[in-house]
Amino acid sequence: MKILKYLSIIFLISNLFFLNSCGLYKKVEQRKMPDGAEAKARQNVKEGKGISLGNIRRGGGTNYEFSSSNPMWRSSLEILDFLPLTTVDYSGGIIITDWYSDNSNNDSVKISVRFLSNEIRSDNLKITVHKKICDKGLNCRTNLVKNSAIGSELLSAILKKAAVFEKENKNKKKK
Repeated sequence: MKILKYLSIIFLISNLFFLNSCGLYKKVEQRKMPDGAEAKARQNVKEGKGISLGNIRRGGGTNYEFSSSNPMWRSSLEILDFLPLTTVDYSGGIIITDWYSDNSNNDSVKISVRFLSNEIRSDNLKITVHKKICDKGLNCRTNLVKNSAIGSELLSAILKKAAVFEKENKNKKKK
C-alpha cells in the first residue's frame, strides 16, 4: 500500500516537471497584459490563444447581427409597439403578439411575424393573423385569417420603415 502511494506521488511530481518543461505553465508578466477584458480577449485572439467567430456563417449565408442593427427587426418592433407582445425571440426570428382588441369586446386579433431572412424583401417576412370572435356567453372561435388586409398593411409598413432604417445606416457609415 505504501509503495503504491509513493509511486503515485513520484508520478504526479514527474508529470508536473514534464508539463512545466513543455511550456504549458508559462509565467505571465502582468505589466505587459492589457487592462480590461475586451483588450485581453483581443490580444489573445491576435496571439492565437483564443478564437474569433467573426466570419462563421451557417445555412447558406445567414448573417447573425445584433437586433438593434437589423432594420427588419427594428421596424417590426416599432410598427407593433402598440400591441402587447408575448414572445419576442431574435435568435428564433419570431415576434408574437398577445390577443388585442381595439374597442369591441367581441373580437380580437393575434399577430405573429416570422423572419425568414434579414434582407429587406417582402418574401422574407411571414405575417400570420388570427382572429378570435367571442359571443356574449364567452364561447370563442379562433380563425386563421388568410390574405388579410391587416397582414398586408403590416408587411408594407414594416418594409417601408426597414428601408428608412437601412438608408439611415448607410448614411451613418459614409460619415
